[in-house]
Amino acid sequence: MSTSFHYEKLGQDGAARLGQIHTAHGVIHTPAFMPVGTVGTVKAMAPESVAATGAEIVLGNTYHLMLRPGAERVEKLGGLHQFMNWPGPILTDSGGFQVMSLSKLRKLNEDGVTFQSHIDGSTHVLTPERSMEIQRQLDADITMSFDECTPYPATEDQAAESMRLSMRWAKRSKDAFVERPGYGLFGIVQGSVYEPLRAESVSKLREIGFDGYAVGGLAVGEGQEEMFRILDITVPLLPTDRPRYLMGVGKPADIVGAVLRGIDMFDCVMPTRSGRTGQAFTRRGSVNIRNARHQDDPRPLDEACGCPACRNYSRAYLHHLGRAEEVLGLMLLTWHNLHYYQDLMRGLRGAIAEGRLTQFAADFTAEQALGDIEPL
Repeated sequence: MSTSFHYEKLGQDGAARLGQIHTAHGVIHTPAFMPVGTVGTVKAMAPESVAATGAEIVLGNTYHLMLRPGAERVEKLGGLHQFMNWPGPILTDSGGFQVMSLSKLRKLNEDGVTFQSHIDGSTHVLTPERSMEIQRQLDADITMSFDECTPYPATEDQAAESMRLSMRWAKRSKDAFVERPGYGLFGIVQGSVYEPLRAESVSKLREIGFDGYAVGGLAVGEGQEEMFRILDITVPLLPTDRPRYLMGVGKPADIVGAVLRGIDMFDCVMPTRSGRTGQAFTRRGSVNIRNARHQDDPRPLDEACGCPACRNYSRAYLHHLGRAEEVLGLMLLTWHNLHYYQDLMRGLRGAIAEGRLTQFAADFTAEQALGDIEPL
């Protein structure tokens, strides 16, 4: 399937938007949560299971896939969609964050980043142009511009230098991006927690012109209140006819708050990583299934949830699997968490469509505050 890449707004409630993103591999209904499939797999999940939760798009990563199995190999094998058996849209992160966080040695200059692989120590160079080439080889529907993820905390001078480098790299990313029907390139707003820098970054990105705009450099330790403050000043500056993506977020409450502020797209490792460590997200907050209080409990994890873990298994059994470190336990909890996140997105979309998002958010907060059900 091939189509023009574009965003279509279908409704609005306050600042929150209901919409669709049209891509070469299908339509994404927004607000949307993207499960993270960093190395071409959503951990502990088959692609068919990911789709069964309601996910319409997954995320892959330039840094990891360039190192293993290699972008050229993926391209020869038909691209990432065919390689990982995911026929729907794929977004690829540019690799900038992982270069900074995972590499043993790295040297950054105006051209790009030279680094040593965290896998075998081999030396690689990643530039805006190379990042665009890799993401094209992977066949990503949504390509992210190459940027430096500003560390937190950072002084205003440090944040300004980092942001302006990312803006120069954004221009080079745009120049190197190969336009194809149904494929889009997103710019990334940086500037740390400094309002003038965020505004400058948005202005520069709008001048370059992108198919969508991401807000980066948040959820890095600044806290929810500060994150929402930055969104309050940044989102109104973004174009209204393009999708808005908050990178690396996050907890369910973070997502609800960001949707209220006009964000359309999210990704985070939290639901999958938590599932592998025994933490489940429910309508009444998080549950540690390895806690002894669950060992004799025949009730489902969340009686309102329709995922396989809740339909077919008891808390006692899930507790047993967790304590025995059985693979099935982390598979079921991961499926549950991804299903919960997609349920949340379905609820948010329905609330926006019906003009009741404020009440939905209030009910969500009240239910989360109740805490888990009482033990038997």
